[in-house]
Parts: sequence; C-alpha cells; structure tokens
Amino acid sequence: MSEETVPQQDGTGQPKGLLQQMEELMAALNADLSALDADLQAAGHAGRGPAEEGPVV
Repeated sequence: MSEETVPQQDGTGQPKGLLQQMEELMAALNADLSALDADLQAAGHAGRGPAEEGPVV
C-alpha cells in the first residue's frame, strides 16, 4: 500500500484525526516560516541600502 492510503497513527496506534494532522502541519509550517523570516531579516540588514529604506517625501 502507498503511504497516502495508510492512515497515520499517533503513539497509541490509533489513527490521527484530520484536525490533529492539520494542527501538526500548521505548527511545522509556522516554525519553517519563522526560521525563513529570521534568515531574510538577517540577510536584509546586511544589504540594506537607501532605496530600500522607504518612500522619499
């Protein structure tokens, strides 16, 4: 059987509910986005120039 058709199970051997799977995926996505944001901010501070500071009034 392929991985897509086998229900995922938690530590007790019971299939996970869809809500629990979605919560876990959202938590993992949130962690990945936080790490990406930190990387982008660190890279942005190193290469920030006058054109990136904002609109000139």
